[in-house]
Amino acid sequence: MNDVPPRATAVLVDARGLNCPLPLLEARRALALLPGGATIVVLATDPAAPDDFIEFTEATGHELADVVEQDGLFRLTLIKRPA
Repeated sequence: MNDVPPRATAVLVDARGLNCPLPLLEARRALALLPGGATIVVLATDPAAPDDFIEFTEATGHELADVVEQDGLFRLTLIKRPA
């Protein structure tokens, strides 16, 4: 039996230029395809994105690990809840 833990999967979701709720919908699609513990990074320009993702992760059990804003671009890092 192999005791090596599976490697984390990382995916980039480019939602720049999309308005609410599209960045969140794109992130949900990506999360649905990934295993528990996977990381996705969402790039968004919608100013409502951070609040939307806070509410989403609180409601679903996923983790919003990081939010960075620079010059109107948000970089949101999410970790999918374990399966």
